Amino acid sequence: MGEAQIGQEEYVRRVLSAYRQTPGTTAAIRRPDRLLAAQLFARGVPLVAVENALVLAASRRLLRPAELPPLGAIRSLAYFSPVIDEVLQLRVSPDYFQYLRQKIQRFLETPTSR
Repeated sequence: MGEAQIGQEEYVRRVLSAYRQTPGTTAAIRRPDRLLAAQLFARGVPLVAVENALVLAASRRLLRPAELPPLGAIRSLAYFSPVIDEVLQLRVSPDYFQYLRQKIQRFLETPTSR
């Protein structure tokens, strides 16, 4: 997907950094998170697919009806595994994920956001 080849260490670092920055996570990295990131690398999952899955899941959690009860914090990268698999199957424009990133950013910048 146009990514330069990066090694496992850099891939894991970037996955965990993206996870840590994802709204709704505790931002804490645990050993199982590192292991899952290494497994994703071994499977050949493109970094962009992982990043897009984090965005998709975060947008689903943040941009839901306000009258619903709040969701608890995500405590593990494993939470995103099914969404990563979903993103790998999707055939949508990269612009869609950019659109979601912008929606999340606007939501987080709005003073009335939860």
